[in-house]
Amino acid sequence: MASTFLFTSESVNEGHPDKLCDQVSDAVLDACLEQDEWSKVACETASKTGMVMCFGEITTKGSIDYERVIRDAIQKIGFDAEEKGLDYKTCRVLVELHAQSPDIAQGVHEGRTAEDVGAGDQGIMFGYATNESPDYMPLTSSFANKLGYRLTQVRKDGVCPWVRPDGKTQVTMEYAKSDAGKLTPLRVHTILISTQHCEDVSNEKIRADLMEKVIKKVIPDKYLDDRTIYHLNPSGRFVIGGPEGDAGLTGRKIIIDTYGGWGAHGGGAFSGKDPTKVDRSAAYAGRWVAKSVVAAGLADRCLVQVSYGIGIAEPLSIFVDTYGTGAKSDAEITDIVKANFDLRPGHIIRELDLLRPIYSKTAAYGHFGRDDSDFTWEKPKTLKF
Repeated sequence: MASTFLFTSESVNEGHPDKLCDQVSDAVLDACLEQDEWSKVACETASKTGMVMCFGEITTKGSIDYERVIRDAIQKIGFDAEEKGLDYKTCRVLVELHAQSPDIAQGVHEGRTAEDVGAGDQGIMFGYATNESPDYMPLTSSFANKLGYRLTQVRKDGVCPWVRPDGKTQVTMEYAKSDAGKLTPLRVHTILISTQHCEDVSNEKIRADLMEKVIKKVIPDKYLDDRTIYHLNPSGRFVIGGPEGDAGLTGRKIIIDTYGGWGAHGGGAFSGKDPTKVDRSAAYAGRWVAKSVVAAGLADRCLVQVSYGIGIAEPLSIFVDTYGTGAKSDAEITDIVKANFDLRPGHIIRELDLLRPIYSKTAAYGHFGRDDSDFTWEKPKTLKF
């Protein structure tokens, strides 16, 4: 007998101060990779009123104008006036970037072939996939990210000129769960949108535009009904936003970056890290593995965990959980995964072609479930079993 439950995922727009920092960190990474694909980058960003600071460790053969890269990233988001929360032209930019520790370098990659490079740190990484949607993502997470992206589109295209860069979305869905563990999304229970706006727009205009030009353009009619609850700018005023409204920091939106609370997360952030850092590359590989398992019909849902030790190429452990939905046992599927995937960092980098400057666009609206040829981890592998 099926039971029902509610589950909620959130997202934030590219103008949210934490997401601004993620995008700046990945813009710095991309700038390094454009000139030197083997750049070693661990770049953090912090922001507050009128200020953006980048700090961390970078070793690269490239010659990077970091201040220009940072200002360009801020401009691309849309922070071009102080009344919006930040102005790329006049804000203070602080840069404290230094070379990677030689202790890490000798233990991870120096003197090793590209394929035998060790993990850049210890840690646990997870990947998740579900067949509840065409992109193998949880619908709560997918809808929250797509609502945020639509808010950015209507702002930049001039459809809703009152929208400002900062904003948040949240989607609650009702699911049915069968005795066999299969999940079926039934309906959208609640939609919450809070978007930064200009001074002179009315709340009535905001709510009407959000409904007609954002929600109805994103959420399929079959998931909306007369019981769906809408909270649209429920605080009543959101003029002050971006770093003026709140401090920002790289890596504080890791659940938004992944699966909206579904599956699991090892705790490591992605942005600002080159792919020798398994926080990033192994999390991408975990998604690749989980999606391949579900796409092959081996399970309705799949969670994959991989663990690493610093300087060690081979994973310390691989774990697979199909939540009771597997066509084979989890032990058998784990053996299939091991036979089909080489999860050493160097092999992940080669198989997924991760040394390209592709990371800025991953840093907002989710790293997974995106229809983009550069997101190689989203193309399922044909499994032999």
